[in-house]
This record gives sequence, structure tokens and C-alpha cells, in this order.
Amino acid sequence: MEWENQTLSPDFILMGIFSHTPTHVFLFSLVLGIFTVALLANTLMVLLTHLDSQLHTPMYFLLSQLSLMDLMLICTTVPKMACNYLSGRNSISVAGCEAQIFLCVSLFGAECFLLAVMAYDRYVAICYPLQYPNLMTWKVCGLMAASSWILGVFDGIVDVAATLSFSYCSQEISQFFCEVPALLHLSCTDTSTFETLIFICCVVMLLFPLSLIIISYTRVIIAVIRMSSGEGRHKAFTTCTSHLIVVGMYYGAAMFMYMRPTSNRSPTQDKMVSAFYTILTPMLNPLIYSLRNKDVAKAFSKVLGKRKFRE
Repeated sequence: MEWENQTLSPDFILMGIFSHTPTHVFLFSLVLGIFTVALLANTLMVLLTHLDSQLHTPMYFLLSQLSLMDLMLICTTVPKMACNYLSGRNSISVAGCEAQIFLCVSLFGAECFLLAVMAYDRYVAICYPLQYPNLMTWKVCGLMAASSWILGVFDGIVDVAATLSFSYCSQEISQFFCEVPALLHLSCTDTSTFETLIFICCVVMLLFPLSLIIISYTRVIIAVIRMSSGEGRHKAFTTCTSHLIVVGMYYGAAMFMYMRPTSNRSPTQDKMVSAFYTILTPMLNPLIYSLRNKDVAKAFSKVLGKRKFRE
């Protein structure tokens, strides 16, 4: 990285989102509470899927992968933000910034593809229930999940290599973590080519999976409406509604952040949206998708029962 225009330290300065006013102290405490809930809920989902044999199905395997991604995402941003806020030191090293960009972009991209895989899984389960075991084998499910991780990591490598090859006129990042759009504001060099590349990546990683999700759930809704069983219709609608809520929140925030022109950006808006998809969404996902699910609740009760029996 070129640092000709920087004078004091090669470290970046994260401006953060909180000051030390009473209101912001309360909001910071709220974020820590959200972080704790997200940490516990996602960890619980991953462990339950591993421990309970009733959850050894493709759907719950994919849900555990989503929880793992959310767990890693929130642990990439909040601990550093909390450390900076409590210590009063807002710096982050170049290596730390590289790591945050790589992890955030990789996990963000992987989750985009995984949500499309989950939509396909529900489409096959509801529209072709008899053929589901043959169409969604463990091999197919594993390959789809692995492909989501690989495509996300590839995008992370590209973004890190491109973003940190620029020279920067300022070290002050108007965010609480290292994010690509915030870094582009600091660049002394022309970033228009890279912004075009980001837009193309967003088309591939956002619009393409979103199109698959919309097609899958359109077919699912049609199939659900035609169901003769009222109980089956209710269960299918409940499952699909929870999936669509998560998809709407995640893709909406992502498109707002990465598909807007740089000239139309507001640091305050960017901070709010970034906090939404890196802090709030990882907490909401397990609550919406998993922990209110009857099978997950049964697995949790079973695990607690075994623990009490041992004691």
C-alpha cells in the first residue's frame, strides 16, 4: 500500500458510531446486549444441529451454516468496536483492516449464495416432496454449501487486493469497522474502475441469487396455495414467511450499501445500514429461522433433559 500522503502512522482510524454521551452509552450497552444474544443464539443453533440426530437433515445443516456465518460476521466487527470505544483508542492496523474487509466481504458473499441454496431446498421440499431425498442428498447439500463459502472467499480476496492497492489521502474511516465503500472515500486515486467492478460483483452476488430466490418462492407459494391440507399449508407458509423476512432484510441492506453511487452516500446512513446487517441481522436470523422452530425447540429440550439427568 502507498502511504506517501500520510504522515503519522500507517494505521487507520475508525471514527465509530458512538460518543460518550448518556444516550450513546445506552445505545452501546444495547449493542453489547444484541451481540450477546446473537453469540448465544447462533452458537446454540450450531451445537444443536450437531448434537441432535433429528436435526441431521439438509435444511438444518444449511441453517447451521447460516448461523456459523452470522456468528463469524458479528465477531468480526463488534469486539473491535467495543474495544476501541472502551479504551478510547480508535486505531486499527493495516493487517487488521485487511482481515476485517476479507472476513466481512467473504461472509457477506457466502451468505448471499447460501440464502439462495436454502430457497432451492425449500422449493424442492415443498414442490417435489417425494423426490426430495434424491434431489437434496447430503453430497448435493454439502457441495452447495461449500460453493457458497468458496464464492464468498473469492470475492473477499478480490476486494482486499483491490482496495488496499490504493493510496489514501486520509486515515480516518467514517465507520466502526473497515468497509470497502468507506475506504473508497479516502482514496487519492481514481476508483471508478473498481466501483464498476463492485457493481458487477453485486449483480452476480446479489441480483442473481435474489432472482433464484424469487423464482423458487413464487413456485413454492403457488404449490402451497394448491395444497389440500390446511395444516400443511400453514406450516409451509410459516417456513417460507420466515425465510422471506430474512432475505428482505439482508438483500435490502446489502443493495443499499453496495449498489449506490459513491456521490449519493451519507456517512450517517452508511453507519446505520452497516450496523443493521452486521449487528442486528445476525441476532434476528436464528430467532426468525431456527429457535422458534418446533424441531429446534424439541432438540433444545432434549439436550437440557440429558444434562439434568446426568446431574
